[in-house]
Amino acid sequence: MDVILVEPCFPHNQRELARALHAVGARVIGIGERPKEALDDALRHWLTHYEQVSNVCDEAALEEAVRFVMTVARPERLEATVEAHIQTAAHVRERCGIPGTRAKTAFLCRDKPSMKAALREAGVPCAASTGTSSPDEARAFAARIGYPLILKPRDGAGAAGTFRVDDDAELEAAIRESGLGRGASVALEEFVEGHEGFYDTITVGGRVVHEFACHYYPNVLEAMRTRWISPQFIATNRLESAPGYEEVRAMGRRVIEALDIGTSATHMEWFFGPKGLRFSEIGCRPPGVGAWDLYSAGNEMDLYREWAMAVVHGRPSQRPSRRYAAGIIALRPDRDGVIDRYDGVAEVERDFGEHLIDAHLPPPGTPTQPVAAGYMANAWMRFRHPDYDTLRRILDAVGQTVQVRAR
Repeated sequence: MDVILVEPCFPHNQRELARALHAVGARVIGIGERPKEALDDALRHWLTHYEQVSNVCDEAALEEAVRFVMTVARPERLEATVEAHIQTAAHVRERCGIPGTRAKTAFLCRDKPSMKAALREAGVPCAASTGTSSPDEARAFAARIGYPLILKPRDGAGAAGTFRVDDDAELEAAIRESGLGRGASVALEEFVEGHEGFYDTITVGGRVVHEFACHYYPNVLEAMRTRWISPQFIATNRLESAPGYEEVRAMGRRVIEALDIGTSATHMEWFFGPKGLRFSEIGCRPPGVGAWDLYSAGNEMDLYREWAMAVVHGRPSQRPSRRYAAGIIALRPDRDGVIDRYDGVAEVERDFGEHLIDAHLPPPGTPTQPVAAGYMANAWMRFRHPDYDTLRRILDAVGQTVQVRAR
């Protein structure tokens, strides 16, 4: 099978997808923004052909490249797994007659107000929400629903550009900062109190063939705003055994069916609190922040290869072992600047080294990145353990022990 992969070299997991497609027998054709000479030797080996375009989000440029590829190959799939590329690829896919995620599904997995409207019709419990480009409509929504609210980009990913709004003054500040009223369109949502997690799948023809669940500690918005927190997320190995997950799994399946997601990776976020389980949002793409690496380490499998098996052969090749819970802890510098040193790493390696998967500790002199840049922006460590609660205690101990000193 000939498979076109959009932007095969960035970010890191894109490269792993090219490797996996090649490993299961696909002829992988890359379309990306970098010149072919900038690709490393291994990536060039995995790719049968490569086309450079100026911007993979430019539909005309991407379609021109795809149509050229169709003169030298017979692509049966066009895969895009970066959030910003999903909608463009879906439009090009439909115009070129290549199977895969439809443009309507891609839109509903990107535009949050439309997503929630469709899912409310399907009976999925969601927060009250609206989309607007009018400050007056935003004020009216706040008056009707009450505070707190969440204001965020309609088609954003992660917590970028997201505001928690607790009163009229904060709403006015968020209106100014978001560009609402100056051409920007935003999603406004009722704030849902509760614990935040995510449910990720690989699907084949709408059927879930692999599924995983993770928990955030603390919730993302708080984690991305507070320097002194060493945030974690942990992939559970209790998905099929602990109470409560069946409700999450059932919601995930209902969402996948309602949005007509076929053969794809999915990443769904949810909240559980005083009002019960509530849907947050979903993308028809893999999760970020190295989650597939955690799933692979915790389940003794290559999840990138499993995705490739789904795309190329329409089936998985193995079952997850559920042997380990696996988690990451982000280690924030104590200030902005450059990294000076690390305190406590030797103690952590001594006490928990047998459970360490890997670590990223940028060398002294490396410029720090802002707290809001994400879990993997600065230093981090990843661990696994057969017992979920023990892993939580390990990650807490790491956060209390390791200090990243900057100057």
